[in-house]
Amino acid sequence: MSALERHWLRCVAATALAVIVVIASRAGAQPVKTYRIGVILVGTPEPLRQDLRDLGYVEGQNTVLEVRDTSGAPERLDEFARELVRLKVDVIVGMYPAAVLAARRATRTIPIVTIHTPDPVQLGLVESLGHPGGNVTGVTSLSSEMSVKQLELLKEAVPRVSRIAVLWNPDNPWHPIAVKALESAGRSLGVTLQLLEVRRPEGFDDAFGAMTRAAAQGLVILADPVTFAHRKRLADLAIQHRLPAMGSLRAYAEAGSLLSYWADSAELEARAASYVDRILKGARPAELPVEQARKYELVVNATTARALGMTIPPSLRLRAYVVE
Repeated sequence: MSALERHWLRCVAATALAVIVVIASRAGAQPVKTYRIGVILVGTPEPLRQDLRDLGYVEGQNTVLEVRDTSGAPERLDEFARELVRLKVDVIVGMYPAAVLAARRATRTIPIVTIHTPDPVQLGLVESLGHPGGNVTGVTSLSSEMSVKQLELLKEAVPRVSRIAVLWNPDNPWHPIAVKALESAGRSLGVTLQLLEVRRPEGFDDAFGAMTRAAAQGLVILADPVTFAHRKRLADLAIQHRLPAMGSLRAYAEAGSLLSYWADSAELEARAASYVDRILKGARPAELPVEQARKYELVVNATTARALGMTIPPSLRLRAYVVE
């Protein structure tokens, strides 16, 4: 056999061996784990989806996102939570208090991560912030102090106001706590509060009619799925009735409310995604401390201020993010 023939045989043998190795490697490879993440929210899951993608959870590759938007169907909240449990999701993300409570009613075993949820100790969701002790953990942004701060900032923006309306939903588990704190703060600020219950958007017109009859001079809109989903309409009604309105998340001011004050939503959702990541990697929610918001943002809508013929005090404007 010639040297050329021997070289050719060695090349063929090497190629065959490489093919065998590849086949064996593929045959022994472990299948990619697919995680199923349930999300109950109002609005869009895109920010959370991007935060999860940044951590390596990509839909269509290793992740299925089961999103349930309750914007138009708040009465289906418990049904959506039970549906996610039947789908055997690995974790549930609840974007607001009622969503977390519904998830907790549906399961005591599947981990639940909170985002915009008030003090979970007061709501009976965890034993303590440091040691949750159950299947709920995450980040908390709401508290009675948050609503008090909103009232104080509205009073600072419009010092002349002495009567302020408050839109609240008695079906929201956090609102009675916030209202009680607001009543106390109102007395300290010398402000009379007009408390108006609104469960559905059909009640908005009646609420604003009541504000007009009571000569309200300002409005605080408590954070709620109903007010969030209809924030543009509420902002338009407030301008129509010449009422400076304080919202919560930045989206309220961007929709036309004069002001908003809230924890930084982008930061909260990124941190919530990190909870999901740790849980999917084996961490137990009972042992993951609940974290509080670190960053807060005051937003002023300059267009609305002009429409109301108002000048925002420089001391307030310098601390705010201004949208046009």
